[in-house]
Amino acid sequence: MSQTATLYRMETADHTCPYGLKSKWLLERKGFDVDDRLLETREQTDAFKEEHDVETTPQTFLGGQRIGGYDDLRAYFDLAQPDSDGKSYQPVLALFAVAALASLAISWATINALAWAQIVPNFVALAMAMLAMLKLQDVRSFSTMFLNYDLLAQRWVPYAFIYPFAEAAAALLMLAGVLPFISAPLALLIGGIGAVSVIKAVWIDGRELECACVGGGSSVPLGFVSLTENLAMVGMAVWVVVKTWVL
Repeated sequence: MSQTATLYRMETADHTCPYGLKSKWLLERKGFDVDDRLLETREQTDAFKEEHDVETTPQTFLGGQRIGGYDDLRAYFDLAQPDSDGKSYQPVLALFAVAALASLAISWATINALAWAQIVPNFVALAMAMLAMLKLQDVRSFSTMFLNYDLLAQRWVPYAFIYPFAEAAAALLMLAGVLPFISAPLALLIGGIGAVSVIKAVWIDGRELECACVGGGSSVPLGFVSLTENLAMVGMAVWVVVKTWVL
């Protein structure tokens, strides 16, 4: 027999509380019949908060007991909570996953096969292009974070503004397979300096910083993932040189 949960959530003519919808969906997923009580005006919402001595909505009640808001409801069901410090590798891991799948798709679409000699370089170039795009959304914010640890940017501030444009240029030239005498040195420069900067900041100086790799305001910790990104750029530069002038 299903239980009934009482949910108070805000839904006015110009605003629907997203956490209220999340709470309703979670309760239904857990098998509850939801007594969905809408607070349709600001006055109703304020009166509800005052009556129950709460600061926010939505609020869920189970068996007459107040559980709380959406995060409290997740805790009640023993579901994972966001990290208290807000740090997460999810943004960059999601980006790498999409870049990997895109490189597989390109290989299949162009030669109707999965050729790793094409997939791996395309993956690195696509990831570089996507990372550059995120940085370019807000170059000022990116540059502020970047100046916390990049050794060249700390000596020459304009480099922090140039970096995302250089990364995008190197990535697109590599994807197109043109002008290797420009793309290889660019990738080698920014990847090499980036790798040394990360090593110094994290493993030599022992600093706990957030990486600017996915743009300003990032919650990705500076460390292994950041180092991998830079080393991949160095590897890509070497591959371009070998493919163009050795093979």
